[in-house]
Amino acid sequence: MGPSWRDKALYPILGAITVLLILYLNFDGTRFGFSFTFPALWLPEMGFVGTNSTRFVVGGAGRANQSAVYVNGWNSYWLMEESVWGQSRGRVSEMMRRGAGMGMTVCRTWAFSDGDGPNALQRSPGVFDERVFRGLDYVIVEARRNRVRVILSLVNNLNAFGGKAQYIRWAQEAGENVSSSADSFFSHPTIKEYYKAYVKAVVTRKNSMTGVHYFDEPAIFAWELMNEPRGVSESSAPLVQSWITEMAAYIKSLDQRHLVTIGVEGFYGLQTQEKNAVNPGEWASSLGTDFLKNSAIHDIDFASVHAYPDSWIPEAGLDEKVKYLSQWVDAHIRDGDDMLKKPVLFTEVGSSLHQNRQESYQRDMFFKTVYDKIYESAKKRQAGAGALIWQLLVNDMQGYTDQFSFVAWNHLSTYKLIMEQSCRLRRMFVKEETNRKYRHNDPCPSTGS
Repeated sequence: MGPSWRDKALYPILGAITVLLILYLNFDGTRFGFSFTFPALWLPEMGFVGTNSTRFVVGGAGRANQSAVYVNGWNSYWLMEESVWGQSRGRVSEMMRRGAGMGMTVCRTWAFSDGDGPNALQRSPGVFDERVFRGLDYVIVEARRNRVRVILSLVNNLNAFGGKAQYIRWAQEAGENVSSSADSFFSHPTIKEYYKAYVKAVVTRKNSMTGVHYFDEPAIFAWELMNEPRGVSESSAPLVQSWITEMAAYIKSLDQRHLVTIGVEGFYGLQTQEKNAVNPGEWASSLGTDFLKNSAIHDIDFASVHAYPDSWIPEAGLDEKVKYLSQWVDAHIRDGDDMLKKPVLFTEVGSSLHQNRQESYQRDMFFKTVYDKIYESAKKRQAGAGALIWQLLVNDMQGYTDQFSFVAWNHLSTYKLIMEQSCRLRRMFVKEETNRKYRHNDPCPSTGS
């Protein structure tokens, strides 16, 4: 029997679709005034992440329709920059595929690059490079294609990729009477308007590949106000607190579907002296941030914490660092449960790779310490909601290497540790996810049907 009319029609249609996808991924049509769209219907369905007291949840408004979510994830700050050029997008696709293949479900990355760099997203206040924005579009599409959600950080405290200092320079170049103090970023009206304009451009962006606005994109886990905000001194605390309050409320006015977090490192300020002993040193209380006060702001949906024992207590031995890390994690989880009543996500956990010859053993000890705390929190449905390791690369990416970066699959013991954490968290909630369809390459196939 010859092919049916449906077969005759189907194959040319599939062929045409394949050609269009190849053209899109390898051809920059914007140079000629046109572009292709990758329909969102072709991407996996995903729900929006919300919170229910101290837990992340996915699902409807009623408790019966919600599934608890405890996160195992990673950082790759470089994704947008590597997505600008077609020839390097394969690294982004590989990172998303590999991350998902380890069972990780959330990736934190930069949605900022300010100034006159070759791949700057914002070249001057309110002036954007569409080529770079399309790179961010690609990151979000690849995340969703792999069922990964992204936390998008919106500005840097540090000078890398522009940061606060770039905003201050822009205001000065515009003739504004702006002090060179880094605190001007938090207080000067013109600079705050620059930041708001940038936030609005990102949050309301319509993805060039899918046609979906960012505020409607379920593959976005949360907006992060700033990477590691710090003030000049303890006297900066009121400015920082006011800035967080204002900017979190502004994002919520643009987008009610996504979570908002700050990006603070978790240090306790001088105003919470009873907590100062938890800090890694006296210096940590003089940075103008306060974990409890900052995270208690109404429009902040979950608390962020970082953990870098090697950097914070460099002279300590391994046992002392592990003990300190354990206390650091415990203190913040307790605060999430008892005081904030919000989830606590450890958004950066890092171990120096160049400090000694036992770097893999030390890294695994740090990760296992945090992972075990998150697992115990998940068993008790407590506020320790997950951890993101800093940071993952793919091979041949020396330009993005710092002392904490590594290629996970080149370190077998760490690779196995990551997968074990992903799978045991997932198994814990398998009854809540009975309708979920797992990918053929899922690392935890026994947890799904």
